[in-house]
Amino acid sequence: MADGMPAVLRGALVALRPAVAADIPALAEIRSAPEVYARWRGGDDLEAAVTEDLEDPDARTFAIEYGGRVVGAIQWHAENGPDYRHAGMDIYLDPAVHGRGVGTDAVRTLAAHLIDDHGFHRLVIDPAADNDAAIRCYRKVGFRPVGVMRQYERGPDGSWHDGLLMDLLGTELERNHSA
Repeated sequence: MADGMPAVLRGALVALRPAVAADIPALAEIRSAPEVYARWRGGDDLEAAVTEDLEDPDARTFAIEYGGRVVGAIQWHAENGPDYRHAGMDIYLDPAVHGRGVGTDAVRTLAAHLIDDHGFHRLVIDPAADNDAAIRCYRKVGFRPVGVMRQYERGPDGSWHDGLLMDLLGTELERNHSA
């Protein structure tokens, strides 16, 4: 593991590997899909936004591979203060693979890695409060709603919308691999 990044994390459906510069065009294309862009904007230059994500020293980004191709990205960051230590994650997927359990498997695979290999006892994720599909996905892994963060994030139209803070304790991870 270089810089805390394993070569590949394998789930039941997906492989997660550290994202590299060669992944930028595919990830930018996924981010340009209307369903993804509405949640993961990045301005007019999505390749620059993905590059910035990959170069962020406070986050580690994995490419999500499914069916032999890159179908999204999942990243994590840490709060390492000893009294508040936990990790957070974010994910986006190609709409062509929505509804197949790919997101659930990717989140479960990364969560197990963060708990088992990095020793985090608590994980957080913060979908938009109206993103029912994402919330269902995270619940399948064991995340629970903590509370609504009001006017948490600005939408593409400039208006503010609520976010849902969810967390998962290491002992609550649903390790079965059913989607």
